[in-house]
Amino acid sequence: MTELEAYYNKFNEEKRLNSRYGQVEFRTSMKYIHKYLSEAENSGRSRQEIRILDIGAGTGKYSVALAEEGYDVTAVELVRYNLGILKQKGSTVKAMQGNALKLSKLEDEQFDVTLLFGPLYHLFSFEDKVKALMEAKRVTKTGGVILAAYCMNEYGVITYAFKEQHIQECLNNGRLTEDFHCVSEARDLYDYVRIEDIDALNRTAGLERIQIISPDGPANYIRPVLNTMEEEAFEVFMNYHLATCERQDLIGAGAHTVDILRKQA
Repeated sequence: MTELEAYYNKFNEEKRLNSRYGQVEFRTSMKYIHKYLSEAENSGRSRQEIRILDIGAGTGKYSVALAEEGYDVTAVELVRYNLGILKQKGSTVKAMQGNALKLSKLEDEQFDVTLLFGPLYHLFSFEDKVKALMEAKRVTKTGGVILAAYCMNEYGVITYAFKEQHIQECLNNGRLTEDFHCVSEARDLYDYVRIEDIDALNRTAGLERIQIISPDGPANYIRPVLNTMEEEAFEVFMNYHLATCERQDLIGAGAHTVDILRKQA
């Protein structure tokens, strides 16, 4: 068992996305997934004819929700424990074990929308990130859309290094560069990037950005506040977040970004 598998055997991703701060991320991501699914629907096809691939599907939070809406959903998940939970949900999702770096069970040009919401968090070299993007590109139809999620550098520095008081340890152990870029290894489980890193990946993979959003904005910084909010106040916060999640001056500040990409001919 790898360190990543051991981690996800204990980590409850479903619980995270059902939490208040997780709901911000989930609801925002779903808004943009639906935005680009509507392109396929506007071409006259039914939902049953529109194919979605969820790479790194976890326990199926996105896969199952989209399948319940009537879409044709395939899910690929590396961790057997997560895959077991997904399959137990009894949805129409076609779930299989697989690795984002080599989607060998899937043919070229199969999917209208491809989600890459977990794997890029856990790939530590530029080359492996490009491989994952290229595999997502390969199985996506020409003209189709890829939504790729990343963990952001500044959130990692602010929370782990400063808020949790590990800054001197990070500096002493070479986990931060002189300009405070995180240096991660596989044992750290998560890798953190900046917008310029994402831009370089897109150039190498030959993918064109449609837009880039912050799916969680300030939510992860104010988890205790969100957890104690009355429902009405939380909905106002959601409205605020959805009104600002595309603002380019805020994109890199949140815990995550979702980069929305087009596969060109």
